[in-house]
Amino acid sequence: MGKDFKASDSKEIGQIIKNTRKKLGVTQRNLALTSGTGLRFIIELEQGKPTCQIEKVLTVLRTLGLQFVIKGKG
Repeated sequence: MGKDFKASDSKEIGQIIKNTRKKLGVTQRNLALTSGTGLRFIIELEQGKPTCQIEKVLTVLRTLGLQFVIKGKG
């Protein structure tokens, strides 16, 4: 079972994506190619741009082997 990450904003999501990408030894360019997005999108996503398209973000997460989970408090 994989590690759980907790993020409450776009900057934290971007950091998780960046750390995971680097851990896997994948360049931003290769991540863009394999996820069907653009290099600029990956750069902005890793920087925490709050207006990134959610479907593209989910695609990048899946490409990295990550899963988006929504959990209620309490």
